Amino acid sequence: MGDSKEKQARPSFFKGVKAEFKKISWPDRQSLLKQSVAVVAISVVLGVIIAILDFVIQNGVNFLTSL
Repeated sequence: MGDSKEKQARPSFFKGVKAEFKKISWPDRQSLLKQSVAVVAISVVLGVIIAILDFVIQNGVNFLTSL
């Protein structure tokens, strides 16, 4: 009953996916490298900032609870 439509829709779905993948403009190697380095650098910097804030807040709470 409803199975015939699903079986017919699958091949056209995969053809559509294949057509969309052909439209993608993939970045070149140098651009990909620059963007990857930027993501890693920003992640490290934000990790350090969060660690510093965590340390400061932890010491502040410990100070306040020891009063």
